[in-house]
Amino acid sequence: MTDVLHLTGTVVLDDEREVGEAWVVGGRLTFERPQGATTTSVAGWVLPGLVDVHCHLGLAGDGAVDAATTERQAVADRDSGVLLVRDAGSPADTSWVHARPDLPRLLRAGHHLARPRRYLRHYGLELEDVRDLPGAVHHEAVRGDGWVKLVADWIDRGLPGGGDLAPLWPSDVLAAAVRAAHDAGARVTAHTFSTEALDPLLDAGVDGLEHATGATPAQVERIATLGVPVTATLLQVAQFDAIAAQGADRYPRFAARMRAMGERRHAHVRDLHDAGVRVLVGTDAGGTIGHGRIADEAAELVAAGLPAHDVVAAASWRTREWLGVDGIAEGASADVVVYDRDPRRDVTALAEPSAVVLRGTRYR
Repeated sequence: MTDVLHLTGTVVLDDEREVGEAWVVGGRLTFERPQGATTTSVAGWVLPGLVDVHCHLGLAGDGAVDAATTERQAVADRDSGVLLVRDAGSPADTSWVHARPDLPRLLRAGHHLARPRRYLRHYGLELEDVRDLPGAVHHEAVRGDGWVKLVADWIDRGLPGGGDLAPLWPSDVLAAAVRAAHDAGARVTAHTFSTEALDPLLDAGVDGLEHATGATPAQVERIATLGVPVTATLLQVAQFDAIAAQGADRYPRFAARMRAMGERRHAHVRDLHDAGVRVLVGTDAGGTIGHGRIADEAAELVAAGLPAHDVVAAASWRTREWLGVDGIAEGASADVVVYDRDPRRDVTALAEPSAVVLRGTRYR
């Protein structure tokens, strides 16, 4: 019989259930002690592999990167304990990652869908005619892994009185686009900073919101009522002041709004959590933020006032269930991360995994 990894200590299954041990046999988890095997023990607090639900493999500050750079990004995520990535848009074709057993599992959203001069250059697929959005959504839904990413708002430099955030898509086109994704069996998540873009997104039936920094109290309640998750991306929102400074002279309205949202980012996340919104953990890695920073994002959420237990659950088993990917269960792929102390009590433990096991292979 092949070597067996024996996981001991506290094996966390979900919010309510823990067991004292599990085994890794042939890359799979089991709770039944194997017989006649050579066993290597790993002790500690064992969690289902972490999830970065807003991550951009294949993307850097100037756009798409090559496969070697993408591999380094994915390895950085893996070594941080992130064993499942929900891609939030990439200009690169990263489908090859699926064939690499040493890299995190990947759920791709395909290209960001945006409009010319209304998003970061070289990041998205830019549609000249807004009426092309439903067709583009269908295309990305078919070529992706069950998700589509819309850019719902960005600075409009042509607004009277100076540039400011504004929606990209008419409400009827947006609704048709979300229907197109759902008809193709995909879910839709949307980048949104502004207040103005939120209600049309919710009216359209969007499945997730990225950032949602402009949500008013009434919109927060509506998001909660509809059960739409929000990925807080606090590492990204912390950069709003620097983003504002770049355009403050030419676009003072935009700069003032970005600064205000950045300053109240912690209060905003507390408001979401207190209202009952599912707050997801995503680093927004790629672009200007490095990969492998899930522990930093989690620590920011705790600093904002969210309970460590909820943050760790959102970074692991709860989001795995929401995405339809197994956690720790009989026969499931052995994708686990081990810590020397309980991160549900001390979130800083997430920065120091003592073991990372992906598809049954230990990488640290």
